[in-house]
Amino acid sequence: MLAAAVDTFVRHGYTGASIDQILDAVGIRRASLYNAFGSKRGLFLTALRSTHSTMPLLLVALMDLAPSDPSVRQEIREKLVAENIDARALGDAILTRACIERKGTA
Repeated sequence: MLAAAVDTFVRHGYTGASIDQILDAVGIRRASLYNAFGSKRGLFLTALRSTHSTMPLLLVALMDLAPSDPSVRQEIREKLVAENIDARALGDAILTRACIERKGTA
């Protein structure tokens, strides 16, 4: 279930992913989502905290939520430390997501 939600968030971004898109991808009813996670944000944070969290999901958190949400910034910090992701790896991931080649690479 989390994998389908992660895929939806990565594909559309946090803001762009509607509850209906998430429900369709996950295959559950609205009430079940709200009972399990409380909100779209709750589902996103659960996915971010999971061991299955991916760099693309971290980038969604970084770009869509971190600027205005201190708790998400803290989650990102903890995930970066736990997964030993340094600034260069993070920068490379941002450039890759934006389809930009880093100067000096093929």
